[in-house]
Amino acid sequence: MSTNQLAVLARTAEPRLMLRRFLALDAVVTGANAVAYLALPGPLGRFLGAGSGLLLALGAFLAVYAGCVALVAARSRPPALAVRAVVEANLAWAAVSLVALGLWLTPTTAGAVWTVLQALTVAGFALLQYASLRQRQETSV
Repeated sequence: MSTNQLAVLARTAEPRLMLRRFLALDAVVTGANAVAYLALPGPLGRFLGAGSGLLLALGAFLAVYAGCVALVAARSRPPALAVRAVVEANLAWAAVSLVALGLWLTPTTAGAVWTVLQALTVAGFALLQYASLRQRQETSV
């Protein structure tokens, strides 16, 4: 992804702010997902074809994860190691979601579509975060 494309998406050409914005967006989206799973496990479970217990567990995990990502985003200069951990966790989440869909989940059609879309979204966050981290590192050399 080019520097110009990243700058347009982040609405800034400043690499540090770009990285912080992509991390913050990840935290907000993940946190919203967590709240939905925690607040509506029954209705969402029926709609997606997932057990309410699974959604509650995922919601709790996502709430903690969103908080951790928000803490990284709140740093004026997010540590590269922490950003890499977020990127790797996001890629792992995307991969496990797709594997789970193929191997052991039996979702509704809406649930299958949701699983693929959220996996792509999370992978997209990982790519944006990685690209903006690299951009920050290249400009600070």
